[in-house]
Amino acid sequence: MTPAPADRLPSMLRDRVIEILKEQGLDHRPGELVKLSSGKQSSVFVDVKRALARWADLQVAAEAICDEMRRAGCDFTVVGGLTMGADAIAIAVSQVENARWFLVRKEPKAHGFKRIIEGARLSTGDQVLLVDDVVTTGGSIFRVYEEVVKTGAQVVAASALVDRGGRAAEQFADRGVEYLPVATYQDLGLDPV
Repeated sequence: MTPAPADRLPSMLRDRVIEILKEQGLDHRPGELVKLSSGKQSSVFVDVKRALARWADLQVAAEAICDEMRRAGCDFTVVGGLTMGADAIAIAVSQVENARWFLVRKEPKAHGFKRIIEGARLSTGDQVLLVDDVVTTGGSIFRVYEEVVKTGAQVVAASALVDRGGRAAEQFADRGVEYLPVATYQDLGLDPV
């Protein structure tokens, strides 16, 4: 289960990310429901891409993810996730940690080598951190998990900038993977989706 905010160690970086998300990423639509990638609907859309469109804000988010991983003792050599939600995050985290990055396409490329994983070539011995901007049910991040496991690489941890549903932690625990979202729906003052 996702740790409640009070159960987590304090982190100035984490607090700053929550502040950035609240100020720049919450799109309230009273009386209107927005369909999320999970298929669920909400009157509040968390627009992480908009919130982190400035490098300084994206860098703070990447440092917060890396800080969470260090605190948990999760070492990784490669970071990545599903394109589009993970693109900027994966590349920023790779810079902060000097790790390699990869992105998983939604469909294999139709030409060339027809890859589904772009960027770093994953193989046995790689320790992978999965990232995503927002996790509600976990569909996107678990799709990436399956693709990574096929390569022989080991998924050691996963992180989302926002966990909107609180369900992914149990699924990751069942797979033996540490799941450390930077912010939860509680942190942002939202109802779970």
